[in-house]
Amino acid sequence: MSDTVGGKNELSAIKAPLLREVRKGETRRHIISVLVRNELGVLARIATLIAGKGYNIEGLSVGETHEKGFSLMTIEVIGDDVVIEQVVKQLRKLIDTIKVRDLTDSPHVERELALIKVYTATPRARDEVLRLTEIFRGKIVDVSPDTYTVEITGDEDKINAFVELVRPFGIKEMARTGKVALEREGV
Repeated sequence: MSDTVGGKNELSAIKAPLLREVRKGETRRHIISVLVRNELGVLARIATLIAGKGYNIEGLSVGETHEKGFSLMTIEVIGDDVVIEQVVKQLRKLIDTIKVRDLTDSPHVERELALIKVYTATPRARDEVLRLTEIFRGKIVDVSPDTYTVEITGDEDKINAFVELVRPFGIKEMARTGKVALEREGV
């Protein structure tokens, strides 16, 4: 088993880390990182493969990498380790797939972005939502007469905590990205 990384116009193979212990029967959240060629239909093939194993994609984030023509997908699924291992192996066989890693048990950094439109019709609500936004190191990105739209980034727990604290004011609308994750270096 090897991972590949893109050079300027060439791909070279490097050794993969040691395999982790696979736990049978235990379902848990998995973060799968997939480097793919930025081609038509790649996302559909990957989603079909995962759905074919009976799993729902809980979170998905896709974006171009620093190398033109390649995209990095971060896919979040809840499942049994054995079946997720099969999914990872099948993803590696897809023609447009360059590198696949289950980051679940590896040291990694992950972040989400949320845009939350909170009702702030009273001066007290405006002050409190602004204070909470500052505490959570978020930003007010839009203001209307009765709402603030807050941008907040962080791990899932941080975003969930913020959402619970502003829920009493009333959430008019919310959009969250899937996780974006990268493996940590030198750990």
